[in-house]
Amino acid sequence: MYIIVVGAGEVGTHLAKMLAKEYHDVTVIDPDEEMLSHVTATADVLTIQGSATSIKVLKEANIKKADLFIAVAHSEETNIVSATLAKKLGAKKVIARIDKWEYLQPNNKEIFLNLGIDSLIYPERLAAREIITLLGQTSSTEFVDFSGGKLSLIVFKLEEDSPVVDYTLLQATKNTQSLDYRAVAISREGITIIPRGNDQFKVNDLVYVIANQNGIKEMLEYSGKKNIDVNNLMILGGSRIAIHLATELERSMNVKLIEVDPEKSEKLAAQFKNALVINGDGRDTDLLMEEGLQYMDAFVAVTGNSETNILSCIIAKRMGVKKTIAEIENINYIRLAESIGVDTVINKKLITASRIFRYTMSTDVSTIKCLTGSDAEVLEFIVKPGAPITKGKLKDIGFPKDAIVGGVVRGDNAFIAKGDTEIKPYDRVVVFALPTAINKVGKYFN
Repeated sequence: MYIIVVGAGEVGTHLAKMLAKEYHDVTVIDPDEEMLSHVTATADVLTIQGSATSIKVLKEANIKKADLFIAVAHSEETNIVSATLAKKLGAKKVIARIDKWEYLQPNNKEIFLNLGIDSLIYPERLAAREIITLLGQTSSTEFVDFSGGKLSLIVFKLEEDSPVVDYTLLQATKNTQSLDYRAVAISREGITIIPRGNDQFKVNDLVYVIANQNGIKEMLEYSGKKNIDVNNLMILGGSRIAIHLATELERSMNVKLIEVDPEKSEKLAAQFKNALVINGDGRDTDLLMEEGLQYMDAFVAVTGNSETNILSCIIAKRMGVKKTIAEIENINYIRLAESIGVDTVINKKLITASRIFRYTMSTDVSTIKCLTGSDAEVLEFIVKPGAPITKGKLKDIGFPKDAIVGGVVRGDNAFIAKGDTEIKPYDRVVVFALPTAINKVGKYFN
């Protein structure tokens, strides 16, 4: 595909790098020459210096040939105007990043569709939704539902007391009556592997499991993890993500939000019905203790500073908080944070990329998730009639070794895939794939 990305900030750079790796032709537009030079240093892309709201600049970028136009500049206005112009000038599909929740209301969404914008992306809203899901599944570091919850991807870290430590994959599943879950990957010391029968589980492994609804409870017993009910939640930072969280959760749990800026604290306090807003510095351990950190079930750090978020989560963990979640925008910090005790890491770039990446697939993909603790992706395909994957048993069709079919949804039934499984047209199939396999896997579903 020919793809134009507007904005050479963190999200734009991450997208450009990811799309270029998938052998798409990518052009990045931004007025800042220095930021563009940073993009070209990390990805094989073309760049154009200028404003994407200029028709001249869009024509210079050969807009009429664009299969996909992604506007993720810092300015919401730039994104909306450039996306509207791009569609009028011939771009096939256009996506704009926004900063206002009201634009996503059903009545207002239609306005943007009429302008020609195919999709609106609100990263902070997506991040908040992900955190809410994780607070409902506290045993998992990542949790993704497929086909309305018929299948789920659960990610958990193996502690020293986990029952499956030093077991092989075959030993861990030999006593199960029916196969309701399957380990599809293990991330160990920064390397992700697709495990086979004789691979062993080790302490500190991140294990990626596909399970149907029956398998989730049984799988948690094997992992040594337990879900806890979150009744008391502390949020650090008055960011957009924090506002979404407090607004959605203040009715169902006790929420305390700590914000360092006095003026912002007052505005936030007036905004919530039940959530309690505290003005103070979240790096101050005495303040956190005064506000009852030690009695919290979960702690979520979503300030604009990754270091503050990591450190405060470590403090919370030491005070006995069962579940900690940190927003970390510097991708290089993610593995560090996980290795020193942060339970779950949220990254807006990866969440946004997951949502946008779907538009670049030639196959019918209903869900893509770029995973935080791994460079792999998990995808849900809808099988087309005559697709190569329907031509025999999974073990006989030469499916790529760097990918694995985890589970299948057929009608109302969800089951875990095995070597003897045969895939049928219109099945929904969940696949875990390493970066080297994405293109190869897609061909099996076309």
